[in-house]
Amino acid sequence: MHRQGDHLREWYGSPALIADPIVQSILAVLLVSLIFLTLPGIDPWFTGLFYNPKVGFPMDRLPAFTALRGLGDLAVKAIVVLLIGAMLVKIARPWRAAPIRPSHVIYLLSSLVIGPGLVVNVLFKEHWGRPRPDATAAFGGDAPFIEIWDMSDQCLNNCSFVSGEASAAIWLVAAAILLPLAWRPRARIVLCVFAILLSFNRIAFGRHFLSDVLMGWALTALVLAVMHRLIVDKPPAWLSDEKLEAGLTQFGWRLRGRKATGEPGN
Repeated sequence: MHRQGDHLREWYGSPALIADPIVQSILAVLLVSLIFLTLPGIDPWFTGLFYNPKVGFPMDRLPAFTALRGLGDLAVKAIVVLLIGAMLVKIARPWRAAPIRPSHVIYLLSSLVIGPGLVVNVLFKEHWGRPRPDATAAFGGDAPFIEIWDMSDQCLNNCSFVSGEASAAIWLVAAAILLPLAWRPRARIVLCVFAILLSFNRIAFGRHFLSDVLMGWALTALVLAVMHRLIVDKPPAWLSDEKLEAGLTQFGWRLRGRKATGEPGN
């Protein structure tokens, strides 16, 4: 028992624990919360950098910035189509290996639904009630400024906390898993830059506070880390690529009205 206790203490204090993506994501949530609960004035100050009392938020009129938001939406939709298409190709050609690892498909689709979908857009944006910056009195509206984590009735739906675009942008970074291993580090850098541009674009438009964006990143990163652990790193036997591949193969042959033979039909 003494040795086991020593082992646990060593593990909890080890660099390995700090390097764990789940732990890092939890720490990010706590750090962002601490900063903005302690210094709530950061939010209106940062938003004010993009605000002109005479014209509002001028950057929301620039075609390049409005196009950037559309490009982010398009990127998410394109990846979803790619993932679903890969599974349909596998089912249509059951004698061939899936073009994308089934575990990666399930990981990305489930994390998109749970992270940007349920956690961000359903749980927070629809129920937390934080008015968007351009709806507050400081930036041309009539609603009061609401601090981070304060539930409010000042916004009834599709509210500011947290940012859905920032959440989806971080999900795009996770999509680098679809690329060959050697390409992933550079791809993640490019996608991180893209995610930052997409996210801060919403601040420049007066649609989100800085804390909305940072918390959207942190919460989505936590969902991604947990889902990666459960589906990719340490999946149960029935979620292993071998089982998923076999199931898709069997399903594809059943749709063809044949038993699995490993050979294409005539």
